Amino acid sequence: VDGPESLTGVRRHMMPVKRLSLTDFKCGIFRGAREKQLKAALEKDEILKKWSETAWAKKLAAKKTRANMTDFERFKLMVARKNRAKEVKKTIKKK
Repeated sequence: VDGPESLTGVRRHMMPVKRLSLTDFKCGIFRGAREKQLKAALEKDEILKKWSETAWAKKLAAKKTRANMTDFERFKLMVARKNRAKEVKKTIKKK
């Protein structure tokens, strides 16, 4: 498996096939391709852009954002969720 590290943060390393998760994205490279060739192929096919638009990538980004929240940001999120729930209950009660 090769990231390349400068783009994805994943170094070149061995990984069991069982642990891999396949996606629909395909990059046209040959076996044993160097990092330079991989970077060129990823940029040509816009693989990273397509990946960032998937629900899986958005979910990982949201998880990372939540993990990096400060205490005050978590508090603001809690208050916003309470207010949203209150508004939803109000609209349901009207109907």
